[in-house]
Amino acid sequence: MGVISIDPASQNAKDNYKLLIGSIIPRPIAFVTTLSAEGVWNAAPFSFFNIVTANPPMVSVSVQRRPDGSRKDTARNAMAAGEFVVHIADEQYIEAINVTAASLPPEESEAELAGLTAVPSERVRVPGVAEARIRMECVLEQSLPLGGAATEGAAPACDLLIGRVVRFHIDESLYENGRIDAAVLKPVSRLAGSDYAKLGGQFSLERPG
Repeated sequence: MGVISIDPASQNAKDNYKLLIGSIIPRPIAFVTTLSAEGVWNAAPFSFFNIVTANPPMVSVSVQRRPDGSRKDTARNAMAAGEFVVHIADEQYIEAINVTAASLPPEESEAELAGLTAVPSERVRVPGVAEARIRMECVLEQSLPLGGAATEGAAPACDLLIGRVVRFHIDESLYENGRIDAAVLKPVSRLAGSDYAKLGGQFSLERPG
């Protein structure tokens, strides 16, 4: 069996995107809520999401820009307000999360369209989603515009949001001795195209000393 060698510079961004999302799987889904300057409760899912550090706890969410280079509502709101809430996607409300991926004008709420329930946060002004069993209130630690065409004056391709977690909210059914029970959480992860994955078989390996 041969190996295909591809220079990313030889193909367009869409083709590179297909290789990335088809290779880096499964990807956890951050369901992010923000508030606009006008008070609109915005919500959207992002699978370019991960842990940055535990000391202090930080997470990263990469929000891809629109084709015209403009920021999406999530990035614009988070950068203006300096705060957002990250929720972990699970089987119980993944269909509602999918509804929030619709492209709506800034004055309309994706969360309300999906019939989700707002719950007040403790440390930030942005409401969380009651249906989520894990949510993290975040303050914006840093935002980084990254990528884009190499030509002078070209817009970045994404805004990397780094959030410092200032409050965890965890459903008590998931929590035991400081740990999360993944089997009870039933997280949902992103694959490529329209495909998602549930938590599959698990196994353990002891790390070498």
